[in-house]
Amino acid sequence: MAMNSSRKLALATVAVSLFLVALVAAVHFLLLAAGDGETAAMSLSDRNAALVMLALAAGGLVWFVLQQWHEQYVRSALRMAEELDVVEANSALRIGEYGAAELLLLGKAVNRLAVAREALEQDVAGQVREARASLEEERSRLAALMADLNQSVIVCNLDGRVLLYNARARQELSGNGESASGDLLGLGRSIYTVFDRSLIAHALERLQQAREEESELAAAQFVTATRSGRLLRAHMSPVLAGERTPERAEGMAMAITGFVLILDDITADNDRDARRDTVIQSLTEGGRGPLGNIRAAAEMLSDFTDMAPEQHERFLTVIRDEARKLSEQLEAASNAFSDDLRERWPLEEMHGSELVAAAARRIADRCRIAAKVDSVDESIWLRLDSFGLLQALSYLAGRLHDEYEIREVRLALSRGERLAQLDLIWIGGSMNNETAMSWEVDAMNTSGEATPLSVREVVDRCNGEIWFQRDRASHRAFFRISLPVTEAPKKLAGDKRTAAQGSRPEFYDFDIFRWSASSHALDDRPLFELAYTVFDTETTGLEPSKGDEIIQIGATRIVNRRLLGHECIDQLVDPQRDLSEESIRIHGITPDLLVGQPTIEVALPAFHAFCADSVLVAHNAAFDMRFLQLKEERLGLRFEHPVLDTLLLSAVLHPNQESHRLEAIAERLGISVIGRHTALGDAMVTGEVFLKMLPLLAAMGITTLRQAREASEKTYYARVKY
Repeated sequence: MAMNSSRKLALATVAVSLFLVALVAAVHFLLLAAGDGETAAMSLSDRNAALVMLALAAGGLVWFVLQQWHEQYVRSALRMAEELDVVEANSALRIGEYGAAELLLLGKAVNRLAVAREALEQDVAGQVREARASLEEERSRLAALMADLNQSVIVCNLDGRVLLYNARARQELSGNGESASGDLLGLGRSIYTVFDRSLIAHALERLQQAREEESELAAAQFVTATRSGRLLRAHMSPVLAGERTPERAEGMAMAITGFVLILDDITADNDRDARRDTVIQSLTEGGRGPLGNIRAAAEMLSDFTDMAPEQHERFLTVIRDEARKLSEQLEAASNAFSDDLRERWPLEEMHGSELVAAAARRIADRCRIAAKVDSVDESIWLRLDSFGLLQALSYLAGRLHDEYEIREVRLALSRGERLAQLDLIWIGGSMNNETAMSWEVDAMNTSGEATPLSVREVVDRCNGEIWFQRDRASHRAFFRISLPVTEAPKKLAGDKRTAAQGSRPEFYDFDIFRWSASSHALDDRPLFELAYTVFDTETTGLEPSKGDEIIQIGATRIVNRRLLGHECIDQLVDPQRDLSEESIRIHGITPDLLVGQPTIEVALPAFHAFCADSVLVAHNAAFDMRFLQLKEERLGLRFEHPVLDTLLLSAVLHPNQESHRLEAIAERLGISVIGRHTALGDAMVTGEVFLKMLPLLAAMGITTLRQAREASEKTYYARVKY
């Protein structure tokens, strides 16, 4: 708009100047035609010079007059219009007093309206505060409850976006500082950066199937490991789509819109189990020899009653020594085991028919084999690790297909004397026992999903057994897995009523439930829905292409139009080069502060992970992005995130303002600037500025990421390169 008004001023000046010159020239030639002797006596060159001087004088006069008029009326009106737009974001802003007398009167009238509007807004805000007081009290109670829980709690939508988590979850998933998982847990982030996607998808599939079949399964359980090696037991409960209403059919299952994960760290429990198994094994193996010796000595003493005293004493000594050894072993086991008598590997209860149906679907999807259910005893309930067992069955079926070209397998579940028998059956393929045993002990790898566990380890974890068997008469072969059965879970009174009324308090009303990241292209997503990483850097200088380096990275996140001050990065970086005195005067970071700090090879990958699934926002982003891009090839990173620049967006919103510095923008929008020229401080200010800009952009019709980027690219400042 600034370029257009200036162009119009120049065109108007030229047009009026040409008109005046043409008018004077016409008068001059009319005088010549009238035969004015004095005028005719003038030479042609003198007349031309006079015309040029006249044109210059007329142009200068016209430019001065029009420029004053343009500044008093046009430019002042444009500034007033832009300031009036800013009042939307900063109700305390008042229109400046500049321009002609008519505009001054208009500005005073607008300011009176702004005062009335601010008073009205304050009155409405007061009523809103009162209306939300009870809601905030409930939220505070929820926050206190979450903080005091000994278990980790994470709430996600169906896309796996985190809606809520407590401090225990962040602490537990970060381990002992050995992993960045805790740093990747945050509002709006994907839970799949922490947990395996297929594991959660399997649990969700079980919950969804249970809802459709109106099964008694109200939650799913699984065990997983974090990147730092911590072993977690997860209890997953569904979040249902609202409450049952009269319009809904009584038997209609409510849709699942998300899930709640309750996590228990069972690493110590598993270690105790391992120690217990070692002690039991040592007692078993170490006790056989002494018991055999005691038994043999006792038999000798009972069989030979007339034994010589010396020989009799020797056998008694053997019995005493071996008994002492056994006593010492038992004492050592007691001391080592003490309080380690705990539950074994955590297993889940599952209906047998559900396991068989899930196995048939997984084999058909992953192994390209027809999988049919042969026969199933509907009364069987099992206690097992369902995910591991499904992996084992898929692995065996996949190897049958790859190595013996088996096109179809059948699944059967029957009840034996004490155990259930799960059979994976096929026809053809001359497999021998040695091959079958090797498959049982190899690490499993199915359809790109690798695990260090073997089939036998999974079956042992379920307290079962596996073996291979052939039926020569029918040409059938099968793997048979024996599994312990359990009783069907008892139905709890009131379950149906509780489910119908909703299993969550009514104040679990999170906006992120309402959108799905997989349902939109990023460029066409509304700006209000996107997650942002707002960042800034401090550097050794202003020339990244000539060797200047980053010395500080500061970043915070915006999710659901909220600036998350507690989810941030404030990292000093050792540049491995000297700092100039000029740069130290700007950012105040001295060389001694950088001693012992991580280098860019460590800091930048951590920042890259922090930015996952978000849009980058910075002020004068071209400068900061150039520093990042110069490191991409060496570090094997790609910053392919969409980028928005508050400098360019300010030029889009307010093209007639004289300054687009961060401080000037913040002042216009009524934002206090604290911590300027620290990376995190500037990132925080930039984040607040960006949030204030969003409604102003929407008022201009710029509502999507694509529109914001295209508008930014058209501004003059977008041409600046580093």
